[in-house]
Amino acid sequence: MSAEQPEPTSAEALPAGASDDFGWTLGVLLRAYHNSVVSVIGDFPHGPRGYQTLAAVLGGDHPTQLALAAHLGIDRTVMTYLIDDLVAKGLVERRLNPADRRSRRIVATPEGERVFRELGRRVRHAEDRLLGALAPAERVAFRHLLARVACDVRDIEPATDPCTVAEKLFSDSVR
Repeated sequence: MSAEQPEPTSAEALPAGASDDFGWTLGVLLRAYHNSVVSVIGDFPHGPRGYQTLAAVLGGDHPTQLALAAHLGIDRTVMTYLIDDLVAKGLVERRLNPADRRSRRIVATPEGERVFRELGRRVRHAEDRLLGALAPAERVAFRHLLARVACDVRDIEPATDPCTVAEKLFSDSVR
């Protein structure tokens, strides 16, 4: 380790049997997260991907299908089907964009907001169980650090499709 990052003290040492292999730990965490979220969102259209899309719609920073696809790293043709299914369930709707009549804004319906609030509580509970080894303040710090790294990676490799990466990890773990 460098002089800037000293070796962990015995209090900071990894638990017995744990690996300090970054890829392994990310894979374990990603699989556990996926399984936890799938179990609490049930038959939500397109599973975790659909849930994240609804979250992004409610965040309001990505108003069009194209913007949502770019933000979430989802192929734009896949995004069309995903939005179609969310519309069919009454969770979002496409509205004319007053600034550009050629595009449609994706807006959550009141039902979409209600469903997201309910699912959000269940997902957050599953996440807290998953991060149960951490104290509440550590969970906040962990989430913050992950977000920083994720945003930095997206800035470095904007063409990387996070869904493709996640799907490859999941398919590799099944073998």
